[in-house]
Amino acid sequence: MATTATATANSGYLLTDWRPEDPQFWESEGKRIATRNLWISIPNLLLAFSVWMVWSVVVAKMPAIGFDFSVGERFWLAALPGLSGATLRIFYSFMVPIFGGRKWTAISTASLLLPALGIGFAVQNPDTSYVTFLILALMCGFGGGNFASSMANIAYFYPKKSKGNALALNAGLGNLGVSVMQFLVPVVITMGVFGAIGGEPQQLSDGGQLFIQNAGFIWVPFLAVSAIAAWFGMNDIADAKSSFSDQSVIFSRKHNWIMCVLYTGTFGSFIGYAAGFPLLMRTQFPEVDVLKYAFLGPLVGALSRAATGWISDKFGGGRVTFWTFLAMIIAVFGVLQFLPSEASPDGNFWGFFACFMALFFLTGVGNASTFQMIPSIMKQEVPRLMPNLDAGALQKQTEMESAAIIAFTSAIAAYGAFFIPKLYGTSIAMTGAPNGALWAFLGFYAVCAVICWIFYSRKSAPVPC
Repeated sequence: MATTATATANSGYLLTDWRPEDPQFWESEGKRIATRNLWISIPNLLLAFSVWMVWSVVVAKMPAIGFDFSVGERFWLAALPGLSGATLRIFYSFMVPIFGGRKWTAISTASLLLPALGIGFAVQNPDTSYVTFLILALMCGFGGGNFASSMANIAYFYPKKSKGNALALNAGLGNLGVSVMQFLVPVVITMGVFGAIGGEPQQLSDGGQLFIQNAGFIWVPFLAVSAIAAWFGMNDIADAKSSFSDQSVIFSRKHNWIMCVLYTGTFGSFIGYAAGFPLLMRTQFPEVDVLKYAFLGPLVGALSRAATGWISDKFGGGRVTFWTFLAMIIAVFGVLQFLPSEASPDGNFWGFFACFMALFFLTGVGNASTFQMIPSIMKQEVPRLMPNLDAGALQKQTEMESAAIIAFTSAIAAYGAFFIPKLYGTSIAMTGAPNGALWAFLGFYAVCAVICWIFYSRKSAPVPC
């Protein structure tokens, strides 16, 4: 009888009975529903990352098709999606409890049709203004914002014992969008994928042709299908509803701000390195065809995030994060040894590349471990901070705060998409080499390791996890 009631309660899009920490409920019904929502969420998030980062390829081809913008102007076109995406994440962090995960996933994915179509039409018109391109670049930030809401949504569906792995899969396979874009767009802009419907090619001075519009148009059918799948295949959780004022309690939580620092060290590094890796290779090793290798870094980082969530579930996110930062310090030091220098003017590309692949791998491990830490931390902190709540209210409050912190930390960390490439540029402009930026990153990882050890990973840590 109880099983029948539960099935009836959860027969529609709105889940009115959701108890993932109840083993019987989880095995009989919860796991199946959560898995379905996760595997619809992943392609939506992958497409979001693809649209978010698409300008990194488009700007490189704009001069060839007649848009004679300066290097500085093109830099801003590449950088603005990072700025707008990170800023939008702050707002998107709070949208799932307000609108519901199903509705917001569908709406936010559908919104990406605007920049995708806009880019496709704008690059075909040689009279398109720079301001129009700036607006389209800002709109690509919608894709960056989606990560915060997507992660907050999936966090509600899973019990603590498997939350780390679920979040790692959602984020890791979603992060693959960067690599997919960097691999796919250079291919589709060389062919008339959509025939006459896609428009005429742009003629190059050497007699060749490019279909730059495909950098935008290629995502349109996939976005439409994914948005429809989210609307009809996902669920909203009734207990996950809360207002912005309810969620704003996280701004008074000390560990929210500490985890912002640690996640900036992991995800901020991943997305910043992904945005700046092609440019860094091009400036330091100009003889190398960087487009053959650029997609591999984000690919390694995304796959490692998806594949290593279980490690944190087994050994503890705090411990894994601490050792990850130590390994990142070693990897950055290795990168520095293989850059061109006075002693070695040509540097060593393969040594540089191997160390960067290790760095991308480690950012993925750290991305998974930091997100595993947040629910564990709040499960200890909320009962201490709010001792008067009964068991049901305590669980709801913990889930709400964990999801909000996961989303908010992702918003702060996303600014790495702007600041890491900018620091490369500043270091090169001031000293002629990126070494200064890399030493700064190394120092930041040392600070992150100390913070993690003090608060979470040592034996007598105040919040062991």
